[in-house]
Amino acid sequence: MSLSVQFFSLLAMIGTGILAAALIDMINTGIIHAEKRSFIGKYGIVLEVLGWIIAGIWTFTILYTVRDGAWRIYDPFAQLSGLLLYIAFFYRPFRFVGRVLLLLFVKPVLLVIRMIFLLFKNIITGLLALFEMLLRPFVLIFRKLFGKHFKKPEK
Repeated sequence: MSLSVQFFSLLAMIGTGILAAALIDMINTGIIHAEKRSFIGKYGIVLEVLGWIIAGIWTFTILYTVRDGAWRIYDPFAQLSGLLLYIAFFYRPFRFVGRVLLLLFVKPVLLVIRMIFLLFKNIITGLLALFEMLLRPFVLIFRKLFGKHFKKPEK
């Protein structure tokens, strides 16, 4: 294995450390800001463990792509240095990009989904009110004619 391939794989492992730290930071931020009774609040530990598993699988996928799965002793140290680099330098830029993506993409999509849901809810409510209005005369006639048969007998 040439020196350039080793250097490239070292940079790849540092990069996976940075991205793994960003993923875990994103999961932890979501867990902290979620309500305790929500799904995320209840199963936060499970979600964090799944995040670590996904980060590990993704790391070994990168390792397999870069070096055909050959593991070197300096790989954990490279990932640890990537985690520390994230904490030291990349924390604020990743958080800023996350806030921008949240404001530009996630919140408008959630707004559109909420509007569509409210539209369907109002249509169904209106149809039910119309159906009830159309049936009201028949219900009144039925109660006048047959209402006495459905009353509880008095003691």
